[in-house]
Amino acid sequence: MTSLDATVEKRNFHNVPGEPAPEDSDDLELNSLSPNKKGNEEGIPWVWVTGGAMASILFMMVCLFGIVVSQGLLALWPKTINQYSTSTGEFVGVPYRRVEDADSEKKILAKFMIYTANRDFGGNEFEFVGEKDLKETKISSDLWYVERQEWGPFIGHLDIVRDGSVQQENASEILQKLMFESKERTEKIKELEKNKIGDVNAKIEQLRIDRRGVVRRGRPEDKEFQAQALSKIDQEIDLLSKESDKLSQEAQILRAQDLEFQVTLRPAGREGKAFPVSQIVRAFRPNDLSFAGKMKIFLSRGWEFLSQEPREANTAGGVFPALFGTVIMTLIMTVAILPFGVLTAVYMREIAKQGVIVSFVRVAVGNLAGVPSIVYGVFGLGFFCYTLGVSIDQLFFVDRLPSPTFGTGGILWASLTLSLLTVPVVIVSTEEALSSVPRTLREASYGCGATRLQTLVRIVLPKATPGIMTGLILAMARGAGEVAPLLVTGVVKLAPALPVDSHFPYVHLERSFMHLGFHIFDLGFQSRSTEASRPMVFMSTFLLIGLVLTLNFAAVKIRSTLRRRFEGRGAF
Repeated sequence: MTSLDATVEKRNFHNVPGEPAPEDSDDLELNSLSPNKKGNEEGIPWVWVTGGAMASILFMMVCLFGIVVSQGLLALWPKTINQYSTSTGEFVGVPYRRVEDADSEKKILAKFMIYTANRDFGGNEFEFVGEKDLKETKISSDLWYVERQEWGPFIGHLDIVRDGSVQQENASEILQKLMFESKERTEKIKELEKNKIGDVNAKIEQLRIDRRGVVRRGRPEDKEFQAQALSKIDQEIDLLSKESDKLSQEAQILRAQDLEFQVTLRPAGREGKAFPVSQIVRAFRPNDLSFAGKMKIFLSRGWEFLSQEPREANTAGGVFPALFGTVIMTLIMTVAILPFGVLTAVYMREIAKQGVIVSFVRVAVGNLAGVPSIVYGVFGLGFFCYTLGVSIDQLFFVDRLPSPTFGTGGILWASLTLSLLTVPVVIVSTEEALSSVPRTLREASYGCGATRLQTLVRIVLPKATPGIMTGLILAMARGAGEVAPLLVTGVVKLAPALPVDSHFPYVHLERSFMHLGFHIFDLGFQSRSTEASRPMVFMSTFLLIGLVLTLNFAAVKIRSTLRRRFEGRGAF
């Protein structure tokens, strides 16, 4: 008889009707085979705690994203202009927000913050009106909101439009026509200055560099040949200079034509001033707009924000140079960290003999992930810019010296600095992905006659690809939002010239660039008026979050595609 049969027999013997069964050690052994209900009940609170923590994190993320999106999109929507009457007088403006302040007796007083604009007419851009001091609020349909190239927005009346020598009263309809014509002239001026004059100046600069090279490489016995070469270069420079002067005169004529078309803007209760129509970006009466009209303004502002250059010290206009610089920098960083991170992890996990040295390297890589980002920036400035960049200038760009080419901050050095910052993430994730590949797959591959390299390339790496892509996604998300290393390795406040143009070598990785993260920092902490630039801060933050999500989505899509391809091929 087995022990289990004896226990069952003993249980049946003692189970007399009306009498409790005895508790002995054998019963305890049988009870231990059943699920531990008490243990499960004790674990339920922890399940609720972890689930609640995850729900709280998701809720905070949704709230953060909702605030950024709502504030950013509302900044593009045209707002109503109110006319306020107080005990001290009247003024017009756009309601901004409600604030609370304490008086001398520490009583809380509610105030309204009104954006009055008109910075060039004197006074403050914002007016604070106490809730008790506010007498009356009116809405007038003849108030204009004018966005200008300089001095910020204007709020007030549009009195006179001067077309040449003719003054036309209340000619708001003609203003749109003049703005369209002025925009065409502005495009012609940009075409002349950036493309034609820019091409001529680039040729002149290259000829001057060639002239320095001829002088530097000249020998005493080649004086006659050197003089002929210098004379030929000087003649070409003179011809190009005359062409540049001719194009500059054409641009000046177009600018003079712009000055003939002016508009008079008059704030409420003040004298007006005349401004060139070319300075006006957008003019409309928000109180007289329908929903379709407001939507048109909203879309126009959104397209301007994405496609145009910034103006007004980055507090208005678009962010296209910053968006372009952020994307290019992230792509260069990704291309740099992927091979180095994967090869390092493969060597430590699959090739190197496990020992003290490899363990030390793993600890060092883990510690690199915790180094402050500004330290990487200082290292990038010292190594890439002042050491590697200066050496490149002395070897390949000696004729351009003392003006540095690669010996100063640029988009290439900034991208490589961020690659050093994020490569530990790729190394650690790749090692974890390689270690998760079953050893039986390697042994089966060796048993079929495959070499170590064939096993690594055809079996191990395809299996570890999802984990590698996960580390790459995390590295891209961190690198796209970093700002501190960029402050010293190439990012600038304003760089409208993109690192890609029509001049050889077409991609200029030595140029400084703009970055959305630094753009947000500059608007939030270094702008002339933090309150006036707050809408641009929210819009730029919304764009940066959208860019990071787009890059992550693209990487996740690539990871899913690779996973399906390798599964279909039977690599797993």
